[in-house]
Amino acid sequence: MVRLIFTLLFIACLAASARPQGFAPPEERVGIIYNRETTFNLKLTTNRGFAPGLEFGRLRTYYKTTYYHISLGELKHAKEQRQSADPLLSRSFRPYIFGKQNNFFVVRAGWGVKRYYSEKAKHKGVAVGISYAFGPTLGLLKPYYLAICYPDPDSPGDCRIFHEKYSEENASLFLDENGRIKGASPFTRGFGELGFLPGANASIAFHMDWGAFDEFVKAFEIGAMLDVFPKRVPILVSEENNQVFLNFFINLQLGKRR
Repeated sequence: MVRLIFTLLFIACLAASARPQGFAPPEERVGIIYNRETTFNLKLTTNRGFAPGLEFGRLRTYYKTTYYHISLGELKHAKEQRQSADPLLSRSFRPYIFGKQNNFFVVRAGWGVKRYYSEKAKHKGVAVGISYAFGPTLGLLKPYYLAICYPDPDSPGDCRIFHEKYSEENASLFLDENGRIKGASPFTRGFGELGFLPGANASIAFHMDWGAFDEFVKAFEIGAMLDVFPKRVPILVSEENNQVFLNFFINLQLGKRR
């Protein structure tokens, strides 16, 4: 599947480079009244996450728009399973993911092309085409903290709660399934300890635009997205972490042309 996506992306890029970017036949330029478009994107991915972002495009012809994009998201391990916090402390702590070592947030940027293949673009109907993009990814590793119970020496039978991230020293407690974990720590813990992991991303999608050259952008996409990193990303305390993430997505685009 990964090889197929890269093949499709390579073919699309060759098609885009077949004609100089700033040139179009006169019949394609006639009637274009907008030069640029800005859209807000909301992607829903099979990785159980959202990826909001912005896209800045330039309308080259009736059939081609080039754009830059930036988006935020989170990549998760396929084996993550949410567990309930201690019912006696559920108001104090959130449900947690057993064995999770880091949250992995990603900032994606890139350059892309939309190509329309529908004549309806000229008549303010549904324009159908493809979009493809590629660019750099900045991965942000945030340590995942758990609320762990330690016996209270001053009050036998009670415990003291400490918020801890995974380490070799506390591995037996961090991975204890017998009640020592009370829940997830507040989400803000760990943002002062971010680690960075650069990578790359690529995507290709089937694109539908209702009124491709109206003032207001109303578009929808279904596609696949690939994120690649130079090493395995330590999301879980496991040897099964990945360095390649393939996601399918749907994307809603709303914006304006000028």
